[in-house]
Amino acid sequence: MVLHLQSNLTLSQGARLMFYALTPSETTFKEVEEVQDYVQQATPYFVGLMIIELVVTWFHKGKTVFRINDALTSISAGILSRLPELLGRGIELTGYIYIWKNFRLFELPWDSAWTWWLAFLGVDFAYYWLHRMSHEVNMLWAAHQVHHSSEDYNLSTALRQSVLQKYFSWIFNLPMALFIPPSVFAVHLQFNLLYQFWIHTEIIGNLGPLELILNTPSHHRVHHGRNHYCIDKNYAGTLIIWDRIFGTFAPENEKVIFGLTHPINAFEPLWVQCHHLLYIWKTFWGTPGISNKMSVLFKGPGWQPGKPRLGCLEDIPIISGNEMPHNPQIPVWLQLYAVLHFIFILGVYLHIFANKSVLSEFTILLGIGYVILTLSSVGLMMENRSGVAIIEIIRCCLFLFLELGSMTGPLKLVTEVGFSLSLAFWGLQSIMKI
Repeated sequence: MVLHLQSNLTLSQGARLMFYALTPSETTFKEVEEVQDYVQQATPYFVGLMIIELVVTWFHKGKTVFRINDALTSISAGILSRLPELLGRGIELTGYIYIWKNFRLFELPWDSAWTWWLAFLGVDFAYYWLHRMSHEVNMLWAAHQVHHSSEDYNLSTALRQSVLQKYFSWIFNLPMALFIPPSVFAVHLQFNLLYQFWIHTEIIGNLGPLELILNTPSHHRVHHGRNHYCIDKNYAGTLIIWDRIFGTFAPENEKVIFGLTHPINAFEPLWVQCHHLLYIWKTFWGTPGISNKMSVLFKGPGWQPGKPRLGCLEDIPIISGNEMPHNPQIPVWLQLYAVLHFIFILGVYLHIFANKSVLSEFTILLGIGYVILTLSSVGLMMENRSGVAIIEIIRCCLFLFLELGSMTGPLKLVTEVGFSLSLAFWGLQSIMKI
């Protein structure tokens, strides 16, 4: 498999990209088509920073900060969230461009540093309200809860993104489309997301005066906590000033316990994405009265009849500080098998993204389906669930039959032998259980 992950960034620019430290002169474009795919180009920097975090925590604490099951689930969510982009321009840009072309009131100069900085503030302000509403409106929380479902807090957690959130997040950015060119908006939409990667870590403590202005790891740890003092706090993207202005700020004090207030105890990525939608469906039909049914959808996820809009803090389980994350024990060989096949499917995913302009729509759809099947199977392995053998037999047969990955030479031979051995192994497993 040949990867063509093109990058127009220097090493210095790539490093600064992760901290919103590129200048207007480096990231100003006239047409939206000229804007680079910064998120895709950031992939090696994601990996590099995670390796640094791994090494630092190992030497500092003598243990790894990553659990294989949780980290694979987070990275799977990140992959799933980007797959729709293989089929065309994202809805966030499509909706923005439509408003810009048909309803803009005036046009700020695309090559002005003032426009760049105004877009920086506008995107961050819009993100604050998108993020806040994603916690305060149950239907929006159904998407955003994916990001909070990890009981760990490390850089892999930043990749745990929702497939569905982008289908409503674009609405919050539309006011900017009345005057800010799409090319400028497209840059900051990516930068705002990339900045939030490095703040998902426990290895960085208090950053002094920067804590007053910027969203930092300390502030964002609070946001991911299920302690009572952490609930519905620190919604910032890049600037913490919005939380300070609108009364949603809380500093970090006692030890933060991460995850959902009611953990889902699952690693299968499709269930992680969709479980809250099923909960809403059941609650909606089980709640009497039209008004109450609408409240189930549009009030907070903790709302119940007779309760405040966002629910009661007293209904949230009290944190003892001794909570242990969900961590099913599975054989080492199965963990190794899952990791190897996960690395392979990550390569397939990168290959499809790098070559999407020359691949047919059918090939892309086929690749998307196979990626989803693999990620789901790996998640079920991490849960030590029955039925994995059948899924793996199907998955290995599909790979060998369809020859996914466009490989040649020794790599093709090694991969085919690997998948053939995997197929034989799971076939024997199925026979032995009959």
